[in-house]
Amino acid sequence: MAEFTMELNDEQKEVRDWLHGFAADVIRPAAAEWDEREETPWPVIQEAAKVGIYSLDFYARQYFDATGLGIPMTMEELFWGDAGIALSIVGTGLAAVGVLANGTEEQIGTWIPQMYGDAHDVKVAAFCSSEPDAGSDVASMRTRAVYDEAKDEWVLNGTKTWATNGGIANVHVVVAVVDPELGSKGHASFIVPPNTPGLSQGQKFKKHGIRASHTAEVILDDVRVPGSCLLGGKEKLDERLARAREKAKKGGERVKNAAMATFEASRPAVGAMAVGTARAAYEVALDYARTREQFGRPVIDNQGVAFQLADMRTQIDAARLLVWRASWMAVNGRPFTAAEGSMSKLFASETAKKVTAQAIQILGGNGYTREYPVERMHRDAAIYTIFEGTSEIQRLVIARTLSGLPIR
Repeated sequence: MAEFTMELNDEQKEVRDWLHGFAADVIRPAAAEWDEREETPWPVIQEAAKVGIYSLDFYARQYFDATGLGIPMTMEELFWGDAGIALSIVGTGLAAVGVLANGTEEQIGTWIPQMYGDAHDVKVAAFCSSEPDAGSDVASMRTRAVYDEAKDEWVLNGTKTWATNGGIANVHVVVAVVDPELGSKGHASFIVPPNTPGLSQGQKFKKHGIRASHTAEVILDDVRVPGSCLLGGKEKLDERLARAREKAKKGGERVKNAAMATFEASRPAVGAMAVGTARAAYEVALDYARTREQFGRPVIDNQGVAFQLADMRTQIDAARLLVWRASWMAVNGRPFTAAEGSMSKLFASETAKKVTAQAIQILGGNGYTREYPVERMHRDAAIYTIFEGTSEIQRLVIARTLSGLPIR
């Protein structure tokens, strides 16, 4: 087990500086254009693939970093560049992690390479969980998967929403209900291969922020996938469902929701995204306050502005420390006895919204225009308090964890 540290080692620093350079030289110059276009920035993703950032190998090395700091460091630097483009680059990772966490070795080897493609023909993948009536409330999921034993196929029907890369992905990972009586414990995940009949893109959302990231509905109309596309295999699923049914019969036994446990472990990565956006806005505001003169002196000489900047930096550093702590705990198998994953995501998300708003205020009228990036950063920051569980859900998870009540 790696000791918790607040200092990156030499190799991590080298990776951080490399990522920062890519964010500064490639992502930032393209940010305003792709935000306006509201389209997937394929050329930027291809550049990331050429240098090795958009690849399974890179994310696997960061994911298995024993210190736990590889992923949050990566997220912070890329999202410092631009949240929308960064989400287009890292969005495939959510589907890949779903396969890594639940799939067999054969499924991992078969499908994850198809999610990324290569530098000459980049692909993306989509993780489809949320539904119009089941966002934070995963137990209300309605998309069904029914097994056709005669053909050894699963038939999927339903509608998914808020899917990053939904409809344009080469590979979709879909969470569906296989046993409605078991609630959230009756769910399973399926691979939908490229060009599978019955899968189509529904509404593409025109969003307030992260507009360079494609978000859409995914319609599943009698989508048939081979039995081999059930992540983990049918034998493992049948064993899991049998255990869940037995526990349901006994009653009174509290079993932690597996999906919620997975989200709890992944939330620090979202917190790191928020830290990157907050840090970017703070740096713009700090530079502006140093160089902009009003009444014959730099704006930062105004105590009201100086105190805001002091608070902004303090909150950013505190958010990063919460994210790093939770990331280290997750990688090293430390239980989140106080919902530390949700704590990190909650504080970092709220910090990003507050800091980006303060940055606009410090820039005054300039901050409200698109000539300066803080306006875009503020729009982007709003998503962090919504996806992967709203701030209200984070507070509920924290409170229930502290009280010992089950997380449903």
